Amino acid sequence: MPPKTATQAPQPGQTAPSILRNFCIIAHIDHGKSTLADRMLQLTGVVDARAARAQYLDRMDIERERGITIKSQAVRMPWTVPDGNEQGAEPGTYVLNMIDTPGHVDFTYEVSRSLEACEAAILLVDAAQGIEAQTLANLYLAMGADLHIIPVLNKIDLPSANPEKYAAELAGLVGCEPEDVLRVSAKTGVGVEAVLNEIVKQTPPPVGDPDAPARALIFDSVYDTFRGVVTYVRVVDGSLRHRDRIKMMSTGATHEMLEVGVISPEPVKAGEIGVGEVGYLITGVKDVRQSRVGDTVTSQHDGATEALGGYAHPNPMVYAGLYPIDGDDYPTLRDALDKLQLNDAALAYEPETSTALGFGFRCGFLGLLHMEITRDRLEREFGLDLISTAPNVVYTVTMEDGTEHLVTNPSEYPAGKVAEVREPVVKATILAPSDYIGTIMELCQSKRGTLGGMDYLSEDRVEMRYTLPMAEIVFDFFDQLKSRTKGYASLDYDFTGDQVADLVKVDILLQGEPVDAFSAIVHKDAAYSYGVMLAGKLKDLIPRQQFEVPIQAAIGARVIARENIRAIRKDVLAKCYGGDITRKRKLLEKQKEGKKRMKMVGRVEVPQEAFVAALSNAPSGGDKSGKK
Repeated sequence: MPPKTATQAPQPGQTAPSILRNFCIIAHIDHGKSTLADRMLQLTGVVDARAARAQYLDRMDIERERGITIKSQAVRMPWTVPDGNEQGAEPGTYVLNMIDTPGHVDFTYEVSRSLEACEAAILLVDAAQGIEAQTLANLYLAMGADLHIIPVLNKIDLPSANPEKYAAELAGLVGCEPEDVLRVSAKTGVGVEAVLNEIVKQTPPPVGDPDAPARALIFDSVYDTFRGVVTYVRVVDGSLRHRDRIKMMSTGATHEMLEVGVISPEPVKAGEIGVGEVGYLITGVKDVRQSRVGDTVTSQHDGATEALGGYAHPNPMVYAGLYPIDGDDYPTLRDALDKLQLNDAALAYEPETSTALGFGFRCGFLGLLHMEITRDRLEREFGLDLISTAPNVVYTVTMEDGTEHLVTNPSEYPAGKVAEVREPVVKATILAPSDYIGTIMELCQSKRGTLGGMDYLSEDRVEMRYTLPMAEIVFDFFDQLKSRTKGYASLDYDFTGDQVADLVKVDILLQGEPVDAFSAIVHKDAAYSYGVMLAGKLKDLIPRQQFEVPIQAAIGARVIARENIRAIRKDVLAKCYGGDITRKRKLLEKQKEGKKRMKMVGRVEVPQEAFVAALSNAPSGGDKSGKK
C-alpha cells in the first residue's frame, strides 16, 4: 500500500486547538492495535516505506520478541481530509496525536494514564474473535475518563471473520447502530483512511486557556543515559517554551527546559508546545525522583496555583524478592530499579535481606507478567543476573491478642497464636464460548472460587463472574484456563478487598534450620503437596554432603514431608580382604562416629544454582505469548 506524501503539518506551538485531535487505541491482546498504528503512520506519511517495519511503535526488544505492547507510545501525525469525503468530515489539514496502548491486564495502568491525555478512544475488536474480557475492561476505563468512543472492527479480511455478528454485539455495547461500526483490515490497509476521517469528525478538539499560566500533566517519563530524564506531557493550559524555567508542583523542584518537542514518531525539537498538544521536555536532570508521573508542570514565575488531577497510584498485587546473584551488584540493582520506576510507575520496591540470598529488594508488581517483564528488563537493560523468589500476595494476619501484621514476605509471618488470616480477593470476568461453561466452573471451584453471576452475550458466548483469591490467580490459573478452553477464553480481574481464609506458613528446613527463601504461605489443603514437591526438588538439587542431610517441610513444629540426602561414604573396607569380621566392624563404627560428629557441627551450604533452579521452576502463570 503506497503511503501518502507527507502533509506539511502546522508547527508545534502554532497549532490552533481546533485542528488538534488527541486519541488512543484500546483493545484486547492480539486484536491489532499496533498494526493499525503502523498503517496510520504510513498513510499520514510520517514513516516512509524504507523506515517502515511491523509494530513500529513497539520500541523495546522484549516487546518485539513477545509480540505484545508493554509501554504506551505517543506520536504526532498530520492528516489532510479531502473535499467530499464519505464520512462528512470538514476538509482541511489536522494534527492527530495518537497513543498506542498495551492490551494485557497487567498493563491496564499504562492504559488508564494514556486515556487522561486524550479526548477519544478507538475501541478495536477482532472480527473473528469478537468482544473479549480486556475489551470490556478498557471500554469501562475509557467511559470512566469521559472519552468519546469510536467502535472499529479489525481483521475483516480473515476467512473466519463474522463482521455482521460482531458489529451488532459492539453496537449494543457502545450504544450505536451496527452500520456506524467501522470495518477495517489493518494488515491490508482497507478502511484505515475512513477511520482517520472519522477521528477528525467525531473527536472533540482539546479545551484549554492559551492565556492562562502553563499547566501540563506528566503521563510518562524515561531515563536517557546521555540526556537525563525525558518527560512526556499533555499541555492543558498556556504553553511551555524552550529555555523557560519550570516547576514541578508536587515536589517544588525547578528546572530550565533545555529542549521541548513532539514525537513524530522520532523526537522533533520545537520552540514551544501549546494547549492540547502532547510532547516531551528535557531538563538535563539526572535525579530520577524529580519527575513523577501524574505531577503537574507549570512556570516558575507566575505559575499556576492549582495542580491537575493526576492519577490514582496503583496498589501492587504480587510481591517477590529480587536478589543479585553476585552480591557486588546490589548498588547497580538499586540504581536500575530507580531508573525503571521512572518508566514504570506501577513498580514498588524496598530493600530487604535474606539469610540465604543476601541483600536484595522486595518488589511489588501488578501481576505475574509484569513481574516477568520487569526482571527481563533489569537483566537486559542493566546487565544484571538476578534470582527472584516465589511470588506471593499481601496477607493481613490478626493475632489472638488483637495485633495486626501486614505480611508481604513469608519470613514476616508472625510466630504465636493466630486468630485469623485475611487474603486479597479479585472479581474475575471470564468470556468464553458457552461449550466450556462446565470446564471453567470446575477450574474455578478447584481454585476456591465463588460464582457471582453469568450472562449470555450472544447465543454462543457467555460472560462468567467469579470471586477468586488473588493467590490462586497469580500462579497457573491463566495457563490452565487457556489450555482447558483451547485458547478461546479471556480473563480480566479487579481487586475487590480481602476475605478470611484457612492459610498456613510452610517452612523448608535443612538439617533442622529453616531456609527463608523457600518459605511459602499456602492454603491448608495445598500445604502437603507443596511440601512434598519442594522437598523432592531440593533432594535432586542439593549436592550430597559428608553426612546425611534431612530436608523437611513443616507447619510450625509439625513436619508434613521429609526427604533425606544420603551421605557420601568413603569405602573404609577397601584394604580389608578376608580376615576377622570384628576389624571391619570396628572401622565402620569409627566412620559412623565421625559422621555423627560432623553432622553436629556441619552446615549445609545450598549452592546458588539450587536456589535459581528451585525458585525458577516454582509454578507461575501469565500470558507469555500472543502475537499481534
